[in-house]
Amino acid sequence: MKFTDGFWQLRPGVDAQYAQEARELAVEDGELKVWAPTRVIGTRGDTLNRPLLTVSLASPAEGVIRVRIEHHTGDGTTGRRFPLPDADGPVGRVGIDEFGGFVDAGSLRARVAPGAPWHLSFEHDGGIYTASGDKSIGYMSLSSGAAVAAEPVGADGVTGTGLAEAPSYLHAQLSLDVGELIYGLGERFGPLVKNGQTVDIWNSDGGTSSEQAYKSIPFYLSNRGYGVLVNDAGHVSFEVGSEAVEQVQFSVSGEALEFFVIAGPTPAEVIDRYTRLTGRPARVPDWSYGLWLSTSFTTDYDEETVTSFIDGMAERGIPLEVFHFDCFWMREFRWTDFEWDPAVFPDPEGMLARLHERGIAVSAWINPYIAQHSRLFREGTEHGYLVRRADGSLFQWDRWQAGMALVDFTNPEATAWFQGYVRGLLQQGVDAIKTDFGERIPLGLSWHDGSDPEAMHHRYTDLYNRAVFEVLQQERGEGEAVLFARSATVGGQSMPVHWGGDSSSSFVSMAESLRGGLSLSLSGFGYWSHDIGGFEGSPDPAVFKRWLAFGLLSSHSRLHGSTSYRVPWAFDTGDEAPGQSAVDVARTFGILKRSLRPYLVAAGEEAHRTGRPVMRPMVLEFPHDPATAHLDRQYMLGPDLLVAPVFSASGEVSYYLPEGRWTNWFTRAEVDGGGWRTEIHGFDTVPLWIREGAEIRMEAAPTSRGHQA
Repeated sequence: MKFTDGFWQLRPGVDAQYAQEARELAVEDGELKVWAPTRVIGTRGDTLNRPLLTVSLASPAEGVIRVRIEHHTGDGTTGRRFPLPDADGPVGRVGIDEFGGFVDAGSLRARVAPGAPWHLSFEHDGGIYTASGDKSIGYMSLSSGAAVAAEPVGADGVTGTGLAEAPSYLHAQLSLDVGELIYGLGERFGPLVKNGQTVDIWNSDGGTSSEQAYKSIPFYLSNRGYGVLVNDAGHVSFEVGSEAVEQVQFSVSGEALEFFVIAGPTPAEVIDRYTRLTGRPARVPDWSYGLWLSTSFTTDYDEETVTSFIDGMAERGIPLEVFHFDCFWMREFRWTDFEWDPAVFPDPEGMLARLHERGIAVSAWINPYIAQHSRLFREGTEHGYLVRRADGSLFQWDRWQAGMALVDFTNPEATAWFQGYVRGLLQQGVDAIKTDFGERIPLGLSWHDGSDPEAMHHRYTDLYNRAVFEVLQQERGEGEAVLFARSATVGGQSMPVHWGGDSSSSFVSMAESLRGGLSLSLSGFGYWSHDIGGFEGSPDPAVFKRWLAFGLLSSHSRLHGSTSYRVPWAFDTGDEAPGQSAVDVARTFGILKRSLRPYLVAAGEEAHRTGRPVMRPMVLEFPHDPATAHLDRQYMLGPDLLVAPVFSASGEVSYYLPEGRWTNWFTRAEVDGGGWRTEIHGFDTVPLWIREGAEIRMEAAPTSRGHQA
């Protein structure tokens, strides 16, 4: 959200009141309080007819400092804050000395200089991470027709009070140093480095090829060794060097803005502290790291189809761990009612038992939207479990499912009601739940607990996923619960796994999917998956085979599509060279991933303990190597395996090998890193390198029939 017109002027219709000086400082209840008038006070008359901003600083945890900026403190916008499990504080030392006010959080210190101009810095032993200087804290009022794009992109179904009607905003700016780069902000499919971008934190169902995101996280990570979380569940607008090129600016509507600065000094240490603050990724079951196969979305299938797919994988020696039933396991126009379609699945319990006998886990699709034709709609309406508009009428629309309504997860009784149906599904024999959607939550709704409607746009996905995850943990046990979730907000990493959403079936979309996953991993998420081959359309064989290698070298791997099946043999003609068919590629990399399970489980355990993701951007693992700063077409799988997916039919791939001694996985050739390499690969290999000194734990590879050798 841009308020200025160049360096000196404001946009038409904008009134900006900036903190001009630290007029008064005090220590109260473990906080540093600073009163910052919006002009330098020279006479008593200067105190009249203008805003006074109150800035509070405290440390909720070692290496973390909270900053709260308030205009009118009775506004109630505190209801938009995220619950932070490790922010009990205050801790550390707070005081005032001859240099001004300070908060000492151990590895991070904040200092407010007294008087004018306004200056707040965040320091560590080696210097200053970032600072908030002149005109960096502002209270912005907009007149009608102001030349400011105040509404986020992807605002599905704005009803009642829209964001564009909000009359005032608070913004803060933090300085960018020379060469400083910003990462994170959720699963963003554009450039990995966010400098120069405007990023709206507003979950939307926009696919992978747009500026919208399913998982918008108001947290960014700097290559200078610190992170920033804006603690607001509503719309947060970031200008990352895109309005004031020397600053990261973030803006929220209303009367209060809260953010946390989180120390490193390495990116991994920032993520450690961030996930300690917002929630660690949970452990996931070992079997979840294997290959998942789906019915796909709108294809025709029944138990015979499912059985033929599983038989086909076994006959071709392709290891398979999970079978996923997408939407049409339920009857049309009735999603979500948790009833198997009797026309195609007349014996669901028997079918699930037969799959388990073959060693196959089962995943089933649900969403939190209740179609009008569903029996749950009648129950939910009768008991008041569905969300209503501000005028008291039931919210319904025809987008996705005819006449659908939303479960009100702010109502404990509604949550328990929905959980009861999830529990019944698990007791039938389902092992994992795909929690689709959760992004299309309009404004202007009235929630059971009185929640802020803007905050509920994001908080809804957390309540939805948490409701399902809790049942999975209760029924399956800690470490055995696993979701396959699309939408998320701050803290969503504690309920894994998440997948990238609706991608197209092309090399370009394959690359943008990887960028989204790397961006999400720099936002605190430990696990990530994507639809192998892409979701929309049907991939040509080259795309499918290259995506197979990429997908089976990701933390989690799923074959899934929209209108066509994704079984590997559907992409073969029989004329392929030895080892180059889709079946060959699926077998090669499926067996490879199965053998790597102990290694992946160990990487997952590290994600659970420290937040360090299983799929790691190069800048996270090699932060002191400037060549890694922009790399978004390769990654580390765990601590010791470098993967560079091939994004071309020809097999040409260029990638960077950091300094050190590296061993080629396939040839066992050893080379010295420290430079770029360009190679040509068949479909049965990718650049896969073992880091010097690595110990890769493996299990016995399955035989051609899928049994252990």
